[in-house]
Amino acid sequence: MKILLTGASGFIASHFIHDAIEEEIIPVSLRNTLPNDLDLKSYDAIIHLAALVHQMHGAKEEKYYTINHDLTLSLAQKAKKDGVKHFIFMSTIKVYGEETTKIPLNEESPCHPNDPYGESKLAAEKGLLAMASEDFTVSIIRIPLVYGEGVKANMLNLIKLCDILPLLPFGGIDNRRSMVYVKNVTAFINTLLDQRASGVFIVSDSKPVSTTQLVQIMYTALNKKGILLTLPKVLVNLIRRLKPSLHQRLFGSLEIDPSASFEKLKFIPPYTTEEGIKVMIGWYRHG
Repeated sequence: MKILLTGASGFIASHFIHDAIEEEIIPVSLRNTLPNDLDLKSYDAIIHLAALVHQMHGAKEEKYYTINHDLTLSLAQKAKKDGVKHFIFMSTIKVYGEETTKIPLNEESPCHPNDPYGESKLAAEKGLLAMASEDFTVSIIRIPLVYGEGVKANMLNLIKLCDILPLLPFGGIDNRRSMVYVKNVTAFINTLLDQRASGVFIVSDSKPVSTTQLVQIMYTALNKKGILLTLPKVLVNLIRRLKPSLHQRLFGSLEIDPSASFEKLKFIPPYTTEEGIKVMIGWYRHG
């Protein structure tokens, strides 16, 4: 199978390229090449991972739409015109919003994005689904926080905290957050390619974890005994008022239920969260 891959320098794409055995992966940068300048007639599928993500602070709202929506649809239109049979688009659970209460989100849950990143991704999803046909399969994958070897930002910072500090204020946090190990994502993409399945899918590790559980798993993977303190409610409420985004990440829930997607594809994540974090910690220690 010959596959065009965008965003090839990114986290997920680098793992997909590394793990590919039978596929012929052709990376392309859309920073310097317009979709209409590409000759896509020889490709079986396109995996579109290139995006302007929400961590890129300072980006103007219109730029999210230019990259995440306009560029995506332009590429898909060219792919359909050139006879590509399968278009896989990496979306995000940010299309749902920022938080869940008691009921986990699924493929049919209403979408209420509250930032340009989520809004632009949802707009792209709608445009792609409108283009889908029997000869042009569209697969949309909504993913939560992705972790694994080579991870950066908040997850890497948390690993460093657990490695350095034996005492952290993350005890007694009873939230539920879905994450996904990067190798589970690449395995899911390969399953989609094999089955050429259409529609909206969500993928995560089999079970959500609380912030407390996540830190405990990291301490275990680091072979360290960490002590977790429970913050007093008055301090938690102070964080909520002064740093609402930090409070949401540490104490809020954002849970998805991927069971329908897994059942449709007969997919079982090859790694548990504990296994994924253990491999990630091994990378952190040894490179």
